[in-house]
Amino acid sequence: MSIRKQYLKNGSKCNVTFRIPREVAGNARQASVVGEFNGWDSTAGSMKKFKNGSFSLTMSLPVGNIYQFRYILEDNIWISEENADGYQHCSFGNCENSVLKI
Repeated sequence: MSIRKQYLKNGSKCNVTFRIPREVAGNARQASVVGEFNGWDSTAGSMKKFKNGSFSLTMSLPVGNIYQFRYILEDNIWISEENADGYQHCSFGNCENSVLKI
């Protein structure tokens, strides 16, 4: 998995690209990025599936924020980003949410 950050020249926004490779996605038909930036709404963070089986989504987020997030495969498999800026324990589901610092 990977996260790529591209800050805009004016410094107010950052384009963040989230990517799940085929090796992690397996045979998933759908994937989403959910987190504090989209109200944990899987429909707001639907990722595009590519022919090679990987998924990707780019979001424009305001600079100066810290967000918790995770990926969802097939609406029921939750996974964390291995290259996150950090991790935060979440008592809901007893898991570690990925942390994104912009």
